[in-house]
Amino acid sequence: MHKILTKWIEPYVLLETLKKHHNLVKVYTFDGFSKNDIKKEFLKNLKSSTGLYMKNVNNFYVFEGIADIDKIFQFAENDYEITTDINKPFEMVDMGKAEAGFIYSSEPTSH
Repeated sequence: MHKILTKWIEPYVLLETLKKHHNLVKVYTFDGFSKNDIKKEFLKNLKSSTGLYMKNVNNFYVFEGIADIDKIFQFAENDYEITTDINKPFEMVDMGKAEAGFIYSSEPTSH
């Protein structure tokens, strides 16, 4: 399952808050030409980790472990959408319909 954040949040706040709870393992920076290749590499390297893709930021982030964003950010159920489609978080962010996508290499744990 992947989560698509539709509630507005400052990208810096999102990133820094996540960093307080999980180690940032790698940042993949891309441009318009390299995005698809970098995205493939990013997805291939998500192993027992959480990926983050944010609107208006040309980076993919990989965090250690599976981030429980409900617990970390205290989001309500209607603040995000859940999908099994690996491409939907990227599409929603690129269309401006979401603030961020959390891409999980395996099922996130819920508490």
